[in-house]
Amino acid sequence: MNTAFYANQYRQKTISGRYLNLEHIEPLLQKLPAGSVTTIGSSVQDRPLYAVTLGTGAQRILMWSQMHGNESTTTKALFDFFNFLTSAEPQAKAWLEHFTLMCLPMLNPDGSQAYTRENAVGIDLNRDAQSLSQPESRALRSCFEKFEPHYCFNLHDQRTIYAVGNTHQPATVSFLAPAYNFDRDINATRLQAIEVIVAMNLELQKYIPGQVGRFDDAFNLNCVGDTFQAAGVPTILFEAGHHPEDYEREHTRKWMFIALFSSLQYIYENVVVSNKTQDYLNIPQNKVAFFDIVYKNVKINYDGIEKNTNFAIQFVEELYENQIRWKAVFAQIGDLNGFHGHQTFDAKGALYSDNQNNIPKLESKADFYLGKNTEIVNGVSKNL
Repeated sequence: MNTAFYANQYRQKTISGRYLNLEHIEPLLQKLPAGSVTTIGSSVQDRPLYAVTLGTGAQRILMWSQMHGNESTTTKALFDFFNFLTSAEPQAKAWLEHFTLMCLPMLNPDGSQAYTRENAVGIDLNRDAQSLSQPESRALRSCFEKFEPHYCFNLHDQRTIYAVGNTHQPATVSFLAPAYNFDRDINATRLQAIEVIVAMNLELQKYIPGQVGRFDDAFNLNCVGDTFQAAGVPTILFEAGHHPEDYEREHTRKWMFIALFSSLQYIYENVVVSNKTQDYLNIPQNKVAFFDIVYKNVKINYDGIEKNTNFAIQFVEELYENQIRWKAVFAQIGDLNGFHGHQTFDAKGALYSDNQNNIPKLESKADFYLGKNTEIVNGVSKNL
């Protein structure tokens, strides 16, 4: 089955880029089948929290996206997936007879509006699973308790810093079957999540070989996934990561669609009871090993002494006039052993200079010169 074809065919073209708030998705919600969209509560700033329920089947799956307001890739993928599910495709019709899907496409609309990880009062909703101090957290827990899902899908984005294990490949998609206790034991519940992850990985390897990672499974009962796993419901963490030259995550949304598609296809076709633990552990664990840009062999004058060094640049996301801007800042200077750059430049001994102290400063903006002919503006070179 050509899952990439469906990802392209049903892409929702009216939403794109990294900045996604309720104003972008409410018109799309209005086009979904009558009765499928309900309001399950309100955010701190009184924005509606929506749930989309599709299908009439006995097997129930609960999904939520944008729990962190600045993680929009899986929200885009969800609306692509809604387009498929509400199409005339025979596969979609079969799934809607087999499954009931409850999807919360923007759990943190206040954070989405402000483009922040936390909600309006600075709370990380993914650390509020026990306290339930926030209305958004309580709405999710209420859905969990009333819907009684057989599976939970926790949909997120991850930063550009992750590599797949010790490779030079970015972790474009990552998965986790969260632990349910501090010993990180594997019980029957976690085994079901593991088996579905293995199936998604097999499908994604056809398209992004070597770019699927496994997220760290350190246990924290304050995290929603760990709490739901501990409650006996197989829960899967989806992490949308960096695809080369795809800072808008438009390629990655495609891989997330394929992950969703292949997960439902596998659950639909199989009784999920196998022990695929070794296959799961064979997926390399994510490792912090990437910077956005690396400059090597740069000559710097330290108090009259010239020496060669390297430095790394990381992009900081900033919301400006409803668009995301990428501010390049110096993140590390000197030894970069074990780190890679999504872009790497060899300065070949060119002398570093800037309009201040002629020495790169951590966390300052990456505007500088290399030699007499190259100006670097926001981390990117242009000839003078």
